[in-house]
Amino acid sequence: MDIAKCQKLSKIKFGKFIEEYLFSRDEIELIILILDIRHKPTENDKLMYEYIKQTNKPYMIIANKADKIAVTKVENSVQDLRKELKMEEEEVILPFSTERKIYIDEVWKNINNWSE
Repeated sequence: MDIAKCQKLSKIKFGKFIEEYLFSRDEIELIILILDIRHKPTENDKLMYEYIKQTNKPYMIIANKADKIAVTKVENSVQDLRKELKMEEEEVILPFSTERKIYIDEVWKNINNWSE
């Protein structure tokens, strides 16, 4: 079996595992999908987003690495991600940086809102 075929089978198995996990866990209170704010979502990112939406569980998207782009470009990058994922206006996507700890208060505020 060639490498490409093995990789494709691994992706299928992994996809089934993720789907089964997300749909079978009643104790999940909030799903957080972390994306890189600097890049368009990959096909796997888009697939994961679709899995998450289908669970009908609360979720939010964190656009990480916001410190790697100019502060003036953060909102545009968030909107680009929103557009690429075809998100509804009420869906939550927040910029974040673990390195410089910027936007951290807004992220925690949203996480705490879900837990109450």
